[in-house]
Amino acid sequence: MSSYYIKFLPLGSTLLIKKWIHELDIDLRIVKPRKTKLGDFRFRSNRRLMITINNDLNPFAFLITLTHEIAHAFVYKKYGRSASSHGREWKSMFKSLMLNFLAKDIFPRDILTSLSMHLIKPTSTTSNDIDLSLILREYDRKKELTIIDIKKGDHFIFSNRSFVKGVRLRKRFRCKEIQTNRIYLFNPLVNITLLKTV
Repeated sequence: MSSYYIKFLPLGSTLLIKKWIHELDIDLRIVKPRKTKLGDFRFRSNRRLMITINNDLNPFAFLITLTHEIAHAFVYKKYGRSASSHGREWKSMFKSLMLNFLAKDIFPRDILTSLSMHLIKPTSTTSNDIDLSLILREYDRKKELTIIDIKKGDHFIFSNRSFVKGVRLRKRFRCKEIQTNRIYLFNPLVNITLLKTV
């Protein structure tokens, strides 16, 4: 199996990742960015395991996302379909896999601190952990504008539709679509385009 994915990983993490991919016989594919997910795990009808990871992630986000998906593969191998996708078995597996990387000077201190907190109760995606996501975002090569970056009342475009940013409700922002006046809740880290208002 080709190890082309190594260039996407931070130094010090590659040997263990290679071992897990080989052990599970995973078909790993690096793909164009998707709007709704950073990576995913699937099993095919021929029982082959497949993981896809977006190619625009910084090395630290790539490692966390890949380990997240590898945890799904280990859980599937052990429990089949009987374990829920982000249930107790997955959380335990993800934590145990990630702990391998926490003491090896792989992550910068700011990521390490936030990641350690995240691992106490991991969520189904790092995008749901705003603190960790904001810190990981600092290491992105290309900086994207997100809802958290603009002010209340600013107009923005998302999916070719215009919105006005509203107030923050616990984790999401309440925004109004300009054309229909319908209200939508947005993740603070969704990528947007700011509209210039006159």
